[in-house]
Amino acid sequence: MRARDNVADANDLQKRVPGNAVVEAATVLLGMLADPTRLRLAACLAHGEQDVTALTTAVGAARPAVSQHLGKLRLAGLVTVRRDGRRQVYALADPHIGRLVTEALHTAEHRAPRPAIRPH
Repeated sequence: MRARDNVADANDLQKRVPGNAVVEAATVLLGMLADPTRLRLAACLAHGEQDVTALTTAVGAARPAVSQHLGKLRLAGLVTVRRDGRRQVYALADPHIGRLVTEALHTAEHRAPRPAIRPH
């Protein structure tokens, strides 16, 4: 086996690089999730649908702020909403979003600095 056999040429790389539309869509998606409150909301919704009251409690933010963030996520197509009586129940629009959020948080857990253990 020659060393050249393991080298990808420009043609191979072009086949693996996503197109502009895909990169733009991914940039918008990641940008929406870059906000701490929106990431927490998406993480909560990765476990199943929830109403605004439950989400407000879970993320520890004011109800108007949670509603505003949910509205942005909905407009970006990341969450859906349905009425259940007087409640609005939110869910992730796509299971891929839940997997993305879960993987991002798992990766961050492994990369986050660990607190130093202090001797007594």
